[in-house]
Amino acid sequence: MRRTEKDLRIAVLIPCRDEAAAIARVVADFRACLPDAEVHVFDNGSRDDSCALAKAAGAQVHRVVLVGKGNVVRRAFADIEADVYVMVDGDDTYEAAAAPSMVARLLDEELDMLVGKRVGHEAAAYRPGHRFGNRMLTEALAMLFGRSFDDLLSGYRVFSRRYVKSFPAHAHGFEIETELAVHALQLRMPVGEVPTRYGARGDGSASKLRTYRDGWRILGTLVGLFKTERPLRFFGIGGVACAVLALVLAVPLFITWWSTGLVPRFPTAILCAALVLLGAVLGVCGLLLDTVTRGRVEAKRLAYLALPGPGILRSRARQGDPLHG
Repeated sequence: MRRTEKDLRIAVLIPCRDEAAAIARVVADFRACLPDAEVHVFDNGSRDDSCALAKAAGAQVHRVVLVGKGNVVRRAFADIEADVYVMVDGDDTYEAAAAPSMVARLLDEELDMLVGKRVGHEAAAYRPGHRFGNRMLTEALAMLFGRSFDDLLSGYRVFSRRYVKSFPAHAHGFEIETELAVHALQLRMPVGEVPTRYGARGDGSASKLRTYRDGWRILGTLVGLFKTERPLRFFGIGGVACAVLALVLAVPLFITWWSTGLVPRFPTAILCAALVLLGAVLGVCGLLLDTVTRGRVEAKRLAYLALPGPGILRSRARQGDPLHG
């Protein structure tokens, strides 16, 4: 029997924690919109009836002991085998009806990640503080790694298999979205973004996001990723800052020495020498770590290239060839 394009395996991944008010509706909506997909709910320590409701709605339920969305995504990417992955939050704020077109676009344009950019006009759906923080972090990511997204923190994404299986998840909590974006930018993957409707949470559903705490964690993740993924630039900035400060402090000393032949302020002179040495050390650290980073990126790139892209999987499905093996 020849395979058809429907034989592409699609998995819907739904992180969930205390979403009894919405999870059954989310599962039902995605099962209706993607009838050939497997729906997986990853419960992260719910204390309500989320697990039972998700299972009754037709989802496969997995329990993740380690708390945090990053831990859920790491487990989901490791355990679930599919050709296309749809990841969405379990709070019923994202538009399930957009999923088929998002999957189709991922396949048509042979993308590795497609982000559902949130478009919401309700104040309760997308609070001004969250909107401002998202924009600030998105701009910071653009400055550090290049501009590809307008909504860095969207929880609605579609991935190719080779993206998922080459993603070395390190984040523990909501900063996982930042890491997902950086992974794609670092390997220069083909990515896209599509507007999707974003609604308010229903009655009885509360956000797990803590604006200031999680915002600082996400910002800290950006800085950490900048250090590990762009070490030459990161340490180079420190080295140049030390050299400039040493130069500013040394100019008056040099003028005094030129006029009198004396160096009366030895502590300042010692500080200048120390700053120059520190700047040189930072520069050398940046050069060494940049070499190590290049090796890591090459290893990640090879892992990424070892898996077929969405276009190849679709072509095999149409021709009736085995999709895996």
